[in-house]
Amino acid sequence: MTLPPHLNRRDLDWHPPALAPAYKTTRARSPQHPLVYIPQTAGDLSGPTFGHGDISSTDADLLTNFAAPGQSAIGQRILLTGRVLDEDGRPVPNTLVEIWQANAGGRYRHKNDSYLAPLDDNFGGCGRMLSAADGRYAFKTILPAPYPWPNGPNSWRPAHIHFSVFGHAFAQRLITQCYFEGDPLIGHCPIAKAIPSSDAVDRLIARLDLDGSSPFDMLAYTFDIVLRGRQATVFENRKEGT
Repeated sequence: MTLPPHLNRRDLDWHPPALAPAYKTTRARSPQHPLVYIPQTAGDLSGPTFGHGDISSTDADLLTNFAAPGQSAIGQRILLTGRVLDEDGRPVPNTLVEIWQANAGGRYRHKNDSYLAPLDDNFGGCGRMLSAADGRYAFKTILPAPYPWPNGPNSWRPAHIHFSVFGHAFAQRLITQCYFEGDPLIGHCPIAKAIPSSDAVDRLIARLDLDGSSPFDMLAYTFDIVLRGRQATVFENRKEGT
Protein backbone atom coordinates (compact mmCIF):
# COMPACT_ATOMS: atom_id res chain seq x y z
CA MET A 1 0.00 0.00 0.00
CA THR A 2 1.29 3.47 -0.90
CA LEU A 3 1.02 5.94 1.97
CA PRO A 4 0.20 9.60 1.45
CA PRO A 5 3.43 11.66 1.43
CA HIS A 6 2.64 13.32 4.78
CA LEU A 7 2.44 9.99 6.64
CA ASN A 8 5.39 7.91 7.84
CA ARG A 9 5.17 4.15 7.51
CA ARG A 10 4.56 2.37 10.80
CA ASP A 11 7.17 -0.08 12.03
CA LEU A 12 5.08 -2.96 13.35
CA ASP A 13 8.24 -4.75 14.47
CA TRP A 14 8.20 -2.40 17.43
CA HIS A 15 5.01 -3.93 18.76
CA PRO A 16 4.74 -7.12 20.83
CA PRO A 17 3.24 -10.20 19.19
CA ALA A 18 -0.22 -11.27 20.27
CA LEU A 19 1.29 -14.46 21.70
CA ALA A 20 4.28 -13.91 23.99
CA PRO A 21 4.60 -17.18 25.96
CA ALA A 22 6.68 -15.62 28.76
CA TYR A 23 3.77 -13.20 29.33
CA LYS A 24 1.45 -15.91 30.60
CA THR A 25 -1.97 -14.36 30.02
CA THR A 26 -1.30 -13.96 26.28
CA ARG A 27 -1.47 -17.75 25.95
CA ALA A 28 -5.18 -17.63 26.65
CA ARG A 29 -6.17 -14.32 25.12
CA SER A 30 -4.16 -14.22 21.89
CA PRO A 31 -6.33 -14.80 18.78
CA GLN A 32 -6.59 -18.38 17.58
CA HIS A 33 -8.29 -17.50 14.28
CA PRO A 34 -7.67 -14.89 11.55
CA LEU A 35 -8.67 -11.40 12.61
CA VAL A 36 -11.92 -9.95 11.26
CA TYR A 37 -11.79 -6.33 10.15
CA ILE A 38 -14.71 -4.25 11.42
CA PRO A 39 -14.82 -0.90 9.61
CA GLN A 40 -15.57 2.17 11.69
CA THR A 41 -18.88 3.89 11.08
CA ALA A 42 -19.55 7.61 11.00
CA GLY A 43 -20.96 7.26 14.51
CA ASP A 44 -17.74 5.67 15.76
CA LEU A 45 -15.71 8.56 14.38
CA SER A 46 -17.94 11.39 15.56
CA GLY A 47 -19.36 10.26 18.91
CA PRO A 48 -20.22 9.68 21.62
CA THR A 49 -17.76 12.11 23.10
CA PHE A 50 -17.18 14.02 26.32
CA GLY A 51 -17.93 17.60 27.17
CA HIS A 52 -14.97 19.81 28.05
CA GLY A 53 -17.05 21.11 30.92
CA ASP A 54 -16.84 17.66 32.51
CA ILE A 55 -13.14 18.19 33.32
CA SER A 56 -12.35 19.88 36.63
CA SER A 57 -9.20 21.89 37.24
CA THR A 58 -8.48 19.62 40.22
CA ASP A 59 -8.73 16.34 38.29
CA ALA A 60 -5.02 16.38 37.37
CA ASP A 61 -3.82 16.62 40.99
CA LEU A 62 -3.81 13.04 42.27
CA LEU A 63 -2.20 14.22 45.50
CA THR A 64 -5.46 15.83 46.61
CA ASN A 65 -8.28 14.92 44.18
CA PHE A 66 -9.36 11.99 46.37
CA ALA A 67 -8.07 13.31 49.70
CA ALA A 68 -9.95 14.62 52.69
CA PRO A 69 -9.76 18.40 53.16
CA GLY A 70 -6.29 19.38 54.27
CA GLN A 71 -4.86 15.92 53.57
CA SER A 72 -2.63 14.56 50.80
CA ALA A 73 -1.65 11.21 49.32
CA ILE A 74 1.20 9.31 51.00
CA GLY A 75 4.39 8.67 49.02
CA GLN A 76 7.12 10.32 46.99
CA ARG A 77 5.55 13.33 45.32
CA ILE A 78 6.28 13.71 41.61
CA LEU A 79 5.25 15.90 38.70
CA LEU A 80 4.66 13.88 35.50
CA THR A 81 4.60 16.02 32.38
CA GLY A 82 4.86 15.56 28.64
CA ARG A 83 3.29 16.39 25.31
CA VAL A 84 0.85 14.64 23.01
CA LEU A 85 2.37 14.88 19.51
CA ASP A 86 1.60 13.77 15.99
CA GLU A 87 4.14 11.93 13.83
CA ASP A 88 5.75 15.19 12.68
CA GLY A 89 6.24 16.51 16.21
CA ARG A 90 3.31 18.90 16.08
CA PRO A 91 1.28 19.32 19.29
CA VAL A 92 -2.16 17.75 19.61
CA PRO A 93 -4.27 20.12 21.74
CA ASN A 94 -7.56 19.61 23.60
CA THR A 95 -7.03 15.86 23.85
CA LEU A 96 -8.40 14.01 26.88
CA VAL A 97 -5.51 12.34 28.72
CA GLU A 98 -6.33 9.98 31.60
CA ILE A 99 -3.97 8.16 33.95
CA TRP A 100 -4.38 5.47 36.59
CA GLN A 101 -1.85 3.81 38.86
CA ALA A 102 -1.03 1.88 42.02
CA ASN A 103 -0.26 3.72 45.25
CA ALA A 104 3.05 4.13 47.08
CA GLY A 105 2.74 0.57 48.38
CA GLY A 106 2.01 -0.96 44.98
CA ARG A 107 -1.74 -1.46 45.43
CA TYR A 108 -4.61 -0.30 43.21
CA ARG A 109 -7.85 1.00 44.61
CA HIS A 110 -9.79 -1.83 42.98
CA LYS A 111 -11.92 -4.55 44.52
CA ASN A 112 -9.95 -7.28 42.72
CA ASP A 113 -6.55 -6.12 44.00
CA SER A 114 -5.74 -8.34 46.98
CA TYR A 115 -2.07 -7.38 47.41
CA LEU A 116 -1.22 -7.10 51.11
CA ALA A 117 0.07 -3.52 50.82
CA PRO A 118 -2.32 -1.08 52.53
CA LEU A 119 -4.64 1.29 50.73
CA ASP A 120 -4.17 5.02 51.14
CA ASP A 121 -7.46 6.63 52.14
CA ASN A 122 -6.33 9.88 50.51
CA PHE A 123 -5.29 8.43 47.15
CA GLY A 124 -7.73 7.37 44.43
CA GLY A 125 -5.10 6.55 41.83
CA CYS A 126 -6.64 8.23 38.77
CA GLY A 127 -6.71 11.63 37.11
CA ARG A 128 -7.47 13.36 33.81
CA MET A 129 -6.97 16.60 31.93
CA LEU A 130 -7.08 18.15 28.48
CA SER A 131 -3.80 18.74 26.67
CA ALA A 132 -2.92 22.42 26.28
CA ALA A 133 -2.44 24.35 23.05
CA ASP A 134 1.15 23.11 22.88
CA GLY A 135 0.02 19.51 23.50
CA ARG A 136 1.32 19.54 27.06
CA TYR A 137 -0.18 17.70 30.03
CA ALA A 138 0.92 17.75 33.69
CA PHE A 139 -0.13 15.52 36.58
CA LYS A 140 0.83 15.86 40.24
CA THR A 141 0.94 12.39 41.77
CA ILE A 142 3.06 9.96 43.77
CA LEU A 143 5.65 7.54 42.46
CA PRO A 144 3.90 4.14 42.34
CA ALA A 145 5.62 1.12 43.84
CA PRO A 146 6.38 -2.19 42.10
CA TYR A 147 4.04 -5.05 42.95
CA PRO A 148 3.97 -8.83 42.50
CA TRP A 149 1.68 -10.42 39.92
CA PRO A 150 0.82 -14.05 39.15
CA ASN A 151 2.81 -14.45 35.94
CA GLY A 152 5.42 -16.67 37.57
CA PRO A 153 6.75 -17.67 40.98
CA ASN A 154 8.55 -14.35 41.51
CA SER A 155 7.22 -11.87 38.94
CA TRP A 156 7.13 -8.16 39.76
CA ARG A 157 5.78 -5.28 37.71
CA PRO A 158 8.07 -2.25 37.51
CA ALA A 159 6.70 1.02 38.80
CA HIS A 160 4.42 2.32 36.04
CA ILE A 161 1.52 4.63 35.25
CA HIS A 162 -1.18 3.77 32.70
CA PHE A 163 -2.26 6.33 30.09
CA SER A 164 -5.41 6.61 28.02
CA VAL A 165 -5.55 9.16 25.18
CA PHE A 166 -8.86 9.90 23.45
CA GLY A 167 -9.45 11.28 19.97
CA HIS A 168 -12.68 12.98 18.92
CA ALA A 169 -14.87 10.13 20.22
CA PHE A 170 -14.73 7.44 22.88
CA ALA A 171 -14.14 4.81 20.18
CA GLN A 172 -10.88 6.59 19.31
CA ARG A 173 -8.87 5.57 22.34
CA LEU A 174 -5.21 4.60 22.68
CA ILE A 175 -3.78 2.99 25.83
CA THR A 176 -0.18 2.75 26.96
CA GLN A 177 1.92 2.92 30.12
CA CYS A 178 5.14 4.61 31.18
CA TYR A 179 7.95 3.28 33.31
CA PHE A 180 10.56 5.33 35.17
CA GLU A 181 14.19 5.92 34.34
CA GLY A 182 16.62 3.75 36.26
CA ASP A 183 14.12 1.07 37.39
CA PRO A 184 15.98 -2.28 37.27
CA LEU A 185 12.74 -4.24 37.09
CA ILE A 186 11.98 -3.02 33.54
CA GLY A 187 14.47 -5.50 32.08
CA HIS A 188 12.87 -8.37 34.01
CA CYS A 189 9.21 -7.62 33.20
CA PRO A 190 7.62 -10.14 30.78
CA ILE A 191 5.30 -7.42 29.47
CA ALA A 192 8.14 -5.05 28.60
CA LYS A 193 10.27 -7.94 27.32
CA ALA A 194 7.46 -8.93 24.91
CA ILE A 195 8.25 -5.76 22.92
CA PRO A 196 10.80 -6.83 20.27
CA SER A 197 12.60 -3.50 19.98
CA SER A 198 14.70 -2.08 22.81
CA ASP A 199 14.22 1.36 21.23
CA ALA A 200 10.46 0.94 21.56
CA VAL A 201 10.81 0.00 25.23
CA ASP A 202 13.01 3.05 25.71
CA ARG A 203 10.18 5.25 24.45
CA LEU A 204 8.00 3.96 27.29
CA ILE A 205 10.38 5.28 29.95
CA ALA A 206 9.68 8.61 31.65
CA ARG A 207 12.91 10.58 32.05
CA LEU A 208 14.00 12.41 35.17
CA ASP A 209 13.68 16.16 34.64
CA LEU A 210 15.58 17.99 37.38
CA ASP A 211 15.00 21.34 35.69
CA GLY A 212 11.26 20.81 35.99
CA SER A 213 11.38 19.67 39.60
CA SER A 214 10.17 21.76 42.54
CA PRO A 215 12.95 22.07 45.15
CA PHE A 216 12.00 20.62 48.55
CA ASP A 217 8.69 19.47 47.08
CA MET A 218 8.72 17.04 44.15
CA LEU A 219 10.87 15.54 41.41
CA ALA A 220 9.67 15.82 37.81
CA TYR A 221 9.56 13.21 35.06
CA THR A 222 8.74 13.77 31.41
CA PHE A 223 7.02 11.38 28.99
CA ASP A 224 5.92 12.37 25.47
CA ILE A 225 3.21 10.44 23.61
CA VAL A 226 3.58 10.19 19.82
CA LEU A 227 0.36 9.06 18.20
CA ARG A 228 1.55 7.34 15.03
CA GLY A 229 4.37 6.84 12.56
CA ARG A 230 7.79 5.22 12.90
CA GLN A 231 8.48 7.09 16.15
CA ALA A 232 5.11 6.28 17.70
CA THR A 233 4.65 5.28 21.30
CA VAL A 234 3.83 1.57 21.72
CA PHE A 235 0.09 1.27 22.38
CA GLU A 236 -1.47 -1.75 24.05
CA ASN A 237 -4.81 -1.77 22.31
CA ARG A 238 -4.01 -0.69 18.73
CA LYS A 239 -0.84 -1.45 16.84
CA GLU A 240 -1.71 1.06 14.18
CA GLY A 241 -1.96 4.09 16.45
CA THR A 242 -4.42 6.71 15.32
